Amino acid sequence: MKQSLQLRLGQQLAMTPQLQQAIKLLQMSTLELQQEIQQALDSNMMLEITDEEEPVLNAVTEEPPLAAAEPAYAELPDLDTQTTIPDELPVDSSWEDVFDGMHNYTPSNAAEPENEDFLGQRGKGQSLQDYLLWQMELTPFTERDHAIATAIIDAVDDDGYLDATVEEITQGLSSQLENLEQDEVRAVLHRIQNFDPPGIAAENPADCLRIQLQQMPENTPYRAQALELVRHHVDLLAKKDLVRLKKALELDDDELAEVIRLVRSLDPKPGRAVEPDDYQYIIPDVFVYRQGTEWAVALNPEIAPRLRVNPYYSGLIRRADSSSDNVTMRNHLQEARWFIKSLQSRNETLLKVARAIVDRQREFLEIGETAMKPLVLRDIAEEVSMHESTISRVTTQKYMHTPNGIYEFKYFFSSHVSTDSGGECSATAIKAFLKEIVSKEDATRPLSDHAIAGMLKDKGINVARRTIAKYREAMGIPPSNERKQLF
Repeated sequence: MKQSLQLRLGQQLAMTPQLQQAIKLLQMSTLELQQEIQQALDSNMMLEITDEEEPVLNAVTEEPPLAAAEPAYAELPDLDTQTTIPDELPVDSSWEDVFDGMHNYTPSNAAEPENEDFLGQRGKGQSLQDYLLWQMELTPFTERDHAIATAIIDAVDDDGYLDATVEEITQGLSSQLENLEQDEVRAVLHRIQNFDPPGIAAENPADCLRIQLQQMPENTPYRAQALELVRHHVDLLAKKDLVRLKKALELDDDELAEVIRLVRSLDPKPGRAVEPDDYQYIIPDVFVYRQGTEWAVALNPEIAPRLRVNPYYSGLIRRADSSSDNVTMRNHLQEARWFIKSLQSRNETLLKVARAIVDRQREFLEIGETAMKPLVLRDIAEEVSMHESTISRVTTQKYMHTPNGIYEFKYFFSSHVSTDSGGECSATAIKAFLKEIVSKEDATRPLSDHAIAGMLKDKGINVARRTIAKYREAMGIPPSNERKQLF
């Protein structure tokens, strides 16, 4: 092939390291942001936490303040399309002149160093296996039975059921215990099934209910009939075949109702009663509160400490000095300034998006979920003059504290369904109506999806039956035949 030279013109988006940092901070959750701030404090000598309202740079040094020659800081309208951020800031400029006094980043009150995070220092919660092993150590087992009991407890899942059969447990222990028989394993299993909580280590739901009934006092009303039901007629109960149940148990309607009521009082997942209390608490990024007749939005002052440039180290920088130490301090000063600026930009963008959401969802704050309006990312992007991808970053893993509870930003975005009046109704509102209708229905005669669609149509909301089915399944609501109660 013949070689030749060609000239082509084109446009390309060049993301500076500073812009990449701003985007990275924007999409971080509160926990990730706190870790990033701590890492920056540990690695940059120029950054420090301050409680002062208006710290003065260069107050402890004889060096004159760095001269300013840059325009005032302006908020970035769109992190995805803006590329005019300079690669470097002149070191011979004053931070307060460059960014209009933003050298002291003051979104929150810095935590007192003596304050301790007692929630973070607490021990790990007790798991179901730990609870069963503790009971096993208090039970007189031989060394052989102790090994079998340990294997059985290891096979118990979070719901309290065995996730392995007796045959599989026996086979797994055969290499450790000689001449091990299934009867020996089953004998140890029966002892463990007497542990707390009742019904633990069952092989199936029917076995779980049977164990709980057997541990009840013998004089419990209808205990014998309930045992007969869970041992031999669970399939009829699942099918809600009242006629065959009454015939099989030789009971009338009232007696069968009492037996079923006793069975329903049992716990089909006993393992859930013992859960480690290792909860993850959500820290809201913004607070929404009523101020007179309006709704106000404010940043959570606890999500990040106030940062500033260390006045002493910044005052040690010499303009004409090109030594390695001076160059290092210059670089750290540059990084510190951009980090503070990125934090400021993140909070301003977060606050702007939160206010736009609150303005659109005022009725939700005043009435509830049924008043939620349809909203998509494009609506907020156009209102705040940003790109949709920027809005997506802002609304991911960010939480809003409202009088109705704490919600993720993305909760306020949902698709729409047309109404008879020509308006729109959000999917969230439809789900709220669906939940309300199901909660008020007659349990003995539950409403079908078609009937619910008709009730919503009476409210002016045009929604198909298959849409109701989709929303119902997403909310974990069973179909009408499974919601039906016998009595």
